[in-house]
Amino acid sequence: MGAFYFISSSMEQITNTLTDIFNWIKSDYHSYPLRFLIEFLAWAFSIGCSITMALTVPNPPLAILYPIWIAGCAMYAWASFSRKSFGMLANYLLLVTIDTIGLFRIYAV
Repeated sequence: MGAFYFISSSMEQITNTLTDIFNWIKSDYHSYPLRFLIEFLAWAFSIGCSITMALTVPNPPLAILYPIWIAGCAMYAWASFSRKSFGMLANYLLLVTIDTIGLFRIYAV
């Protein structure tokens, strides 16, 4: 009975946690749908660039990836500004700056 109770209790905790996460996502969407969609698109850009980089190492197509990555970071910067999150804003503005310099260096060669 002890093992069954433990498994049942653990499954209930997992279900409750997943429900809380889903409700949090729903609440975030309803609080500012445009921001939610921008963040989702920026996330998709980020994952797409990361997968492309991983698949094309050692010669990734940086001239293609940099503008997409920079656009995603700029979208995240706007979203963090709208959330009044200074740390995230500073991070993404710095990434936009660094990667824009990298992009210019690619075309300067």
